[in-house]
Amino acid sequence: MILVNTDYISGKELEMLGLVKGSTIQSKNLGRDITQSFKTLVGGELKAYTEMMNEARALATKRMVEEAESLGADAVVNVRYASAAVMQGAAEVMAYGTAVKFN
Repeated sequence: MILVNTDYISGKELEMLGLVKGSTIQSKNLGRDITQSFKTLVGGELKAYTEMMNEARALATKRMVEEAESLGADAVVNVRYASAAVMQGAAEVMAYGTAVKFN
């Protein structure tokens, strides 16, 4: 499966199949939350949260690809990511794009 953030794939003629998306909601681990709150006192990267968000993006992407494959897509163009807090300590990550088939 080809994933691109452009609206075309060089050298390919595309037939649009429709919007596909994948999402996940991740919550903070209490142990991570406590240790990361101490990190905010001294500054620097919150590595546990970076890892959590990377995992969430990967899962959202996987779910988007599965939806595209179920439509018979060869690729997803215009891939975008969005995230939002859904409640205290939890965030949603969404991956979305347009499923396409090569002509």
